[in-house]
Amino acid sequence: MLGPVLLAAARSDTIRRAVSAAPVTRPVVDRFIAGERLDQALAAVRTLTGRGLTVTLDHLGEDVTDPSQALRARDACLALAEALRSEGLGERAELSVKLSALGQALPGGHDIALRNAERVAEAAAEAGTCVTLDMEDHTTVDSTLAVLAQLRRRFPATGAVLQSYLFRTEEDARALAGEGSRVRLVKGAYKEPAAVAHQDRHQVDRAYVRCLRILMAGRGYPMIATHDPRMVAVAQELARRHGRKTDEYEFQMLYGIRENEQLRLAALGHRMRVYVPYGSDWYGYFMRRLAERPANLAFFLRSLATRH
Repeated sequence: MLGPVLLAAARSDTIRRAVSAAPVTRPVVDRFIAGERLDQALAAVRTLTGRGLTVTLDHLGEDVTDPSQALRARDACLALAEALRSEGLGERAELSVKLSALGQALPGGHDIALRNAERVAEAAAEAGTCVTLDMEDHTTVDSTLAVLAQLRRRFPATGAVLQSYLFRTEEDARALAGEGSRVRLVKGAYKEPAAVAHQDRHQVDRAYVRCLRILMAGRGYPMIATHDPRMVAVAQELARRHGRKTDEYEFQMLYGIRENEQLRLAALGHRMRVYVPYGSDWYGYFMRRLAERPANLAFFLRSLATRH
């Protein structure tokens, strides 16, 4: 029951204030968030890329309720793209973007988010990199995939995220398994009703494998986002069966989690991309990381005393 409680807490302003003020919170956040400022995030990028890793950067923010907030989120992404360009990091770093941060939930939000995402994708292309659209709760999937289709007309490297816990995802994976498509496969981190999503983690795992099989058998570029050793092994075996070289797919893990495993996979010749979040609006992201698996709560608290 802890997972749903944490997910509900992720949208509570009262709990947000309490968690943000708690003395125990800041040291944990500092491990899993690469700072609140762009320069701090860039320092983390330089460290990670110096270790042979690649990155995807997420300027944290979501569910904006005012057009000015959407513009600020867009401008933060534009500043990030410009920083990557000026530092020559485009080949090693890409952008992850939440459309709800760009105005998707506003009146007329689909078109607002599309316009803002087009600006960001254009800036990313000028920096020699690309954008992946993060997936949010199930009510946003159709809009997000429609924005993806529009963006890929001009920016074909634009990627998308699929969440294996949604019943629809196998069909979406088939639709996105074509030439040039880039798909990050995750298990899912939002509180979804039983009518649209698997509730049992074993069912989510099995769905993840089914979706991974579809993507590996296709002609696109799978991005396997998991910290689960079983899923890493499954992905490696599926890649072998389908004759994929190590530059024809990649692994992704979160900043601050399983760092030794990240380095191990990179040393084996895999492209290992680290999801690097930064910014002051870290609360929702932080709570979802706790809720993905209730045992993560103990993991996060243990991290106060030791690094893995």
